[in-house]
Amino acid sequence: MSSRSMPEPAISMACAPHLPSAAVGRILLHDAAFADGASPALRTGISLTIEDGKIAWIGPNDSADKTRAEVIDAGGATIVPAMVDCHSHLTMQGGSHWIDRGNDAPAVLRQVARDNAKRLADAGILWARDVGAPSAEGVPLSIAVREEHKGKRGAPYMRVAGTWIGKIGYPDMWVTTDSAGLKDAALGQLDLGTDLVKLYMDAPGGVRDSPFTVDAARATVAAVHARGAKVAAHSGYLDGARVAAEAGVDSIEHGMELDDDIAKTMKRNNVTLVSTLSVFASWETFARTTTIERFTGAEGKQRMGKRKEGAYASIAAAKRAGVRIATGSDFGGGSVRAGHLAWEVELLVAAGLEPHEALASATRIGGDLYGVAHAGRVAEGLPADLVLVHGDPLSDPRALWRVWAVYQQGTRVA
Repeated sequence: MSSRSMPEPAISMACAPHLPSAAVGRILLHDAAFADGASPALRTGISLTIEDGKIAWIGPNDSADKTRAEVIDAGGATIVPAMVDCHSHLTMQGGSHWIDRGNDAPAVLRQVARDNAKRLADAGILWARDVGAPSAEGVPLSIAVREEHKGKRGAPYMRVAGTWIGKIGYPDMWVTTDSAGLKDAALGQLDLGTDLVKLYMDAPGGVRDSPFTVDAARATVAAVHARGAKVAAHSGYLDGARVAAEAGVDSIEHGMELDDDIAKTMKRNNVTLVSTLSVFASWETFARTTTIERFTGAEGKQRMGKRKEGAYASIAAAKRAGVRIATGSDFGGGSVRAGHLAWEVELLVAAGLEPHEALASATRIGGDLYGVAHAGRVAEGLPADLVLVHGDPLSDPRALWRVWAVYQQGTRVA
C-alpha cells in the first residue's frame, strides 16, 4: 500500500495533440524485426500497417495485406516505439559551458529549444519531459516553447515543469523558498501553466542534508496531485532522496545516492527513478576535450568518479527493489546534447539492466511517467509513433543510435 496522501494521478489516454492531417495513404512496413521492451526476444519477419495515423495491424509477413498500400521495404530494420526523454532541458544547449548558457538572452534560448526539438525528432525521441528552464519576466520559457510546438508535425510532444524550486540561497533565476513556502511555490508554478513541478532536493553550498522536511514535501505532493499534476525531485544526496521517497514524489531525478532502504520506500510509494548516467560519460569526455579544471584536474576526476560510482550503485539498488527506471539524458542542463538518449540506454545496460529492460526504460516506462498511456508503445489501435533502427537493440543497444526512419502519427518525419 502506498503511503501517498492521494492516489497517483491517472495516465491520460488522449494527451498527445492531434497533428494536422497529411496526405498519407495506407502504409505497410514490410519484413522488419520488432522490439518494444516487453520481451527479451526479437520478433522477425514482421509487417506493420499504418492507416489514418494509427497502427492498424501487426503480424507475420505472409499475412500482410498489400492492397492499395505504399509498401516500404523495412528489411534489416527493427521497429521500436518512439522514445521518451524523461529528463530534458529544451531551452539549454548543453556542452561544457552549459551553466553559463542558461544565462543567454530569452530569444537565444527559444531558438535553442527549436533546434533541440528537431534533434529529438530526428533521433526518434517524440516525447520530452522538460524538468527545468530559465524564466523571463517571471514566466518559465518552457511554457512558450511547449505552446509553440504543440500540434507541430516533426516536433516532440512536450510536458514542462517550469523553473527549479530550491531552498533559499540558490540563483535568482530559480524560485527559492523554505519548507513553509514549498507548497505555495509549487502551486505557483502550476498557476503559470506548467504540467508538473520540479523540486530541488539538494541544499545550496554542498550541504548534504535535505533542504525540505518530509512533512513539507508530502503536503506539496498532495497539493500538486490534487491539481492532476506530478512532482519530479532532483536528488544528488542520500538525505534528499530519503525525504523525496517518503513524501511520495512521482520521480527522483538522477538519484546519485540511493541505498536499499530508500529504494524499498520508492517501490512502496511508486516512485520512479529517472537515470541520467550519460552526464558522467559526458563529463569524462571533457577531461580530453576541454581545459576546464573541474574536468581535467586530478581532484575533479576523483570527485566525478565517486559520483559516478554512486549513481551506478543506485541503479543496482533500484533494480534489486523492483523500482521502475525511466531514462533521461539531462540534455541541455547537464552537458549532454539533445537527441543522445541512446547513450543512456547503452549505459543502463552497462549498469546491469538487460537490453530489453533498458529499451523499456526509454519507451513504455518513460511513457508511464510522462503520463500518456500510448507513449513509448507500439500496438494495434495506437497512434503510429514509431522508429525504425538499423540492427537489433536487444543484443546491441547501440542500434538505437542508427535511426533510419521516424513516424509520427503515421507520417514520416525523419
